Amino acid sequence: MGVSRPKMTGNEMLVREMQADDADLLERVMYDAVHIGAAGAYSSEQRAAWLPAPPTGPAWRDRLFGQTCLVAEVEGVVLGFMTLSGDGLIDLAFVHPDHIGRGVAYALYQAVLEQAKAFKIPCLRTEASLMAKPFFTRQGWHVVKQQKVDCHGVQLTNFLMEFWLGAD
Repeated sequence: MGVSRPKMTGNEMLVREMQADDADLLERVMYDAVHIGAAGAYSSEQRAAWLPAPPTGPAWRDRLFGQTCLVAEVEGVVLGFMTLSGDGLIDLAFVHPDHIGRGVAYALYQAVLEQAKAFKIPCLRTEASLMAKPFFTRQGWHVVKQQKVDCHGVQLTNFLMEFWLGAD
C-alpha cells in the first residue's frame, strides 16, 4: 500500500515512498545525521563506532527495501527518511542536520502513523538515540528502558520506546 500525497509545488515538503535511486542519498543523510547532527549528544568516538562509514551495498538496499521507507524532500532535495517494518519497528529515522527543527521528522512520523494504521499495527517501537528520544517523547511515546549498546567496543546509550495506537 503506497502513501498517497498530492504533488507539491514551491518549497513545500513532499513525503513519498523511497525509490530505487534514493539509497545513495539516504546513506549520506544517515551518515551526516550521525556524524554532524548527533555531535552534541555523542562523542566523536561513539559516532565513529555507531556508523564508521556511510552504509552501502546490497545489505543497505535490502534493509531499506525490506520495510516501508518514507522520504521527505523539497524540490528534489532529500531532507530525511523514516522506516517502518511490518511488525511495528521504526528501524531508521534520520533527518539531515541542515534540516533539523524544520518539521521534517514530524512530517515523516505522521506518514509512518498513517502506514501503521493502514497495516493495523497495534504498537510501534523503536530504539531511540539521545537525539531522537525527545522527539518521540513529544509524540506521546514512552520509554520502556534505557539501554547501553556495544558498538565495536564502544558503549552507546539509547532508549527502547513504544507507542500504542488507539482504536479508531
